[in-house]
Amino acid sequence: MYIVIQIIKEDGGWSWYTGSSSWYYDAVIEYVLGLKVEDRYLSLKPCIASYWKEFEIHYKYKTSMYHILVKNPDGKNTGVKSFFVNDAEIPEKRILLQDDCKIYHVEVIM
Repeated sequence: MYIVIQIIKEDGGWSWYTGSSSWYYDAVIEYVLGLKVEDRYLSLKPCIASYWKEFEIHYKYKTSMYHILVKNPDGKNTGVKSFFVNDAEIPEKRILLQDDCKIYHVEVIM
């Protein structure tokens, strides 16, 4: 199952020209999907509907690409149980972003 989030323009007039669309984008990425980058560290703390079984994010950082798959097998709304990068478990549940032209596979289990 793939989740597609689409922002639909309503008759908001000038509100879409004054920055509200970028605010919606940030709200969805940071507060729903939970993707946060602080001090070059990437973390994921999703807050999603319990019926979302998984979703993907493709995140580019400089010359590197991060393919992120978030799985929700137990139908949770929040909480990260496991965090893997290239099949290695990361106990800190966050990674330092690299600028090394590589592709990283991140798997998050809620």
